[in-house]
Amino acid sequence: MPNRIVDLSMSIDNGVNSDPPGLAAKVQYFNHEETVEHITSFFPGLKKEDLPDQEGWAVELLELSTHNGTHMDAPWHYHSTQDEAIDSGKRKSLGIDEVPLDWCLRPGVKLDFRHFEDGYVVTAADVENELTRIGYELQPLDIVLVNTAAGEKHGEEGYVSTGCGMGREATLYLTERGVRVVGTDAWSWDAPFVHTAKKWIETKDKSIIWEGHKAGKDIGYFQMEKLANLETIPAYGYTISCFPVKIKEASAGWTRTVAIFD
Repeated sequence: MPNRIVDLSMSIDNGVNSDPPGLAAKVQYFNHEETVEHITSFFPGLKKEDLPDQEGWAVELLELSTHNGTHMDAPWHYHSTQDEAIDSGKRKSLGIDEVPLDWCLRPGVKLDFRHFEDGYVVTAADVENELTRIGYELQPLDIVLVNTAAGEKHGEEGYVSTGCGMGREATLYLTERGVRVVGTDAWSWDAPFVHTAKKWIETKDKSIIWEGHKAGKDIGYFQMEKLANLETIPAYGYTISCFPVKIKEASAGWTRTVAIFD
């Protein structure tokens, strides 16, 4: 049995600043008093008084996107095809229901990029320098977690625009070494759009638009967003469990991601 399990997931909740305006989840709660008729309708003649303490069941109705809360993006989210840059060749992108399950229970390694300014685009050199600093050599199928300044601002105004993002070359640095599942505590794997938009207006450089995500066009990978509590775990020495909800042909699925310490 594990000695300790650390929850790296945020809750799906009402009124929390974790998504841009208009994209937040909505949860409607029904308590035990409100649902008595739900139960009695199944059993002709059953009355409220026949139920223990005259209570029904608790149930919730959710209105949300597959990208609300802590979730895992599939390559299908980034582009219609993947793997153009590897020997197996270009193919239709995988959906979240097609993630190889053995990729979702693997050793984790955390890259601490909290010192980078909001909107900074992480490079391959930054990744290499951080791996050197923590004394870790990447192994194929390691799960790489990126700790940004956004993690500790979850729920606060400005969360969506906080933190650095992983650029194309940083993403490919990982996937070229066999990494296939990654994650960040920010709203997006890429730098916050508000900062990238300013660069776009100045340069009209189309290569900067969603560049980290679009790296999946070359080498497909699965990516978690809106993780939590990354600042509480060490750089490595644990297993990450991150099995996504199986939604047919979907671009993402929610995941209860945890770090398991032996």
